[in-house]
Amino acid sequence: MDAQAQESFREFVANRSSALLKTAVLLSGGDRHAGEDLLQNALIKAAGRWHRIDEPEAYVRQVLYRQQVSRWRLKWPRRELSVAEPPETGTAPDASGAAELRLVMRGALARLTARQRSVLVLRYFEDLPEAEVARILGCSVGTVRSATHRSLARLRALAPELAALGPAAAEQRPSRDYSPVEVRP
Repeated sequence: MDAQAQESFREFVANRSSALLKTAVLLSGGDRHAGEDLLQNALIKAAGRWHRIDEPEAYVRQVLYRQQVSRWRLKWPRRELSVAEPPETGTAPDASGAAELRLVMRGALARLTARQRSVLVLRYFEDLPEAEVARILGCSVGTVRSATHRSLARLRALAPELAALGPAAAEQRPSRDYSPVEVRP
């Protein structure tokens, strides 16, 4: 594509893409992401034939329609699955306690120093052993242990509400069987 055609294509996309996106979203059943994908694919096809297109908007609309019809005909993207028996429906547990715990934890972690956050995130969120945390942070295992102890103490002091939220949130999480990392005789 030469510079003049490229500029003409860019101008078309800048002027007409919002209207074409509305059409693509409607064609894809209201799914904005699917509509954006549909429009992007149509514009790619139009860019390849730009110098031969007389009416660009009509061409892109036709590509949109045909691509969407092709998607409808595909067997694999169907969202519904027919089964002999309907799945069991149960009530989902209330997740507000877990959400509150995440918000409190995020705020408390933000008030820690960068090193304290790093130690706690690596040890408890990433679930790394002390030796791996020491290697990542470039310090000794003893330093990781003491930094973890001090960081947890500061976290408890900064956010005492974590103690009140902790047991309720722990009951909502599925239990895991952890085997000990280090066995001492």
